[in-house]
Amino acid sequence: MALKLKLHTKPEVPLEADCICPDRMQSLSTTEIKELVVFHGNHQVPLKDFFECDGNFDGEINIEGDLTDVKHIASAMSFGKITVSGNVGVHTGAAMSGGEIIIEGDASDWVGPEMFGGSITIKGNAGHMVGSGYRGSTIGMQGGEIIVHGNVKNETGHVMRRGLIVVGGNAGDFTGVNMVAGTIIVLGKMGIRPGAGMKRGSIICQTKSELLPTFTKSCDYQPSFLRHYFKYLQSLGFTINDALMNSPFERWCGDSIELNRGEILLYAGKQ
Repeated sequence: MALKLKLHTKPEVPLEADCICPDRMQSLSTTEIKELVVFHGNHQVPLKDFFECDGNFDGEINIEGDLTDVKHIASAMSFGKITVSGNVGVHTGAAMSGGEIIIEGDASDWVGPEMFGGSITIKGNAGHMVGSGYRGSTIGMQGGEIIVHGNVKNETGHVMRRGLIVVGGNAGDFTGVNMVAGTIIVLGKMGIRPGAGMKRGSIICQTKSELLPTFTKSCDYQPSFLRHYFKYLQSLGFTINDALMNSPFERWCGDSIELNRGEILLYAGKQ
């Protein structure tokens, strides 16, 4: 039986709850889980002060409530499954290495920062810095996947090194800024300056985008690997039409300040 957590008291200031993670709850009884420490401002309080706890932990955690003001859920998670029936706060899934997180609502900024394994699925929208590195860091997402069915804001995949980020809606500015490797797929529109400073990796978008002058068009072609990605997205519930599946893409190489080893693929069919 999965452990069930339900937010019963909205925190007056953001609640730091990195204890909500399978790794922290492993081998603990429900009574012990209720006593796990969370930080409310400068006070250390037990988890039960904010959450009802029911059931027994078996590797799966189901959470109900609006967790917009709850930070660090599933930080450093390595196994198990967390399902949130609501929104989540900043730093969800930070540095996770395995397991699965499903968010039925929206996510705040810094989803999956510096993660290197596992998967995060967001049924709604996400904020800034999805799958990115923290400020001053040169290492962002290093593996795993982040699937956002809605829109994201700025700097998705900042200094990303490996892994997959999918955006079902629109992406903000500086998508893939300074990315080192990995793949970002945007099924809507991108904002300004995608791929700025990218060293390697692929950014794929199904709409035309205004690129920096440091990107050079290489060719129009049909990448065979895209069909595999699109079929995978179909299995996740995304609508991928035949035109997108079978049309050529413009291949743009850049950023020239990093020796043109990255690529941006833009849908070349009728918009």
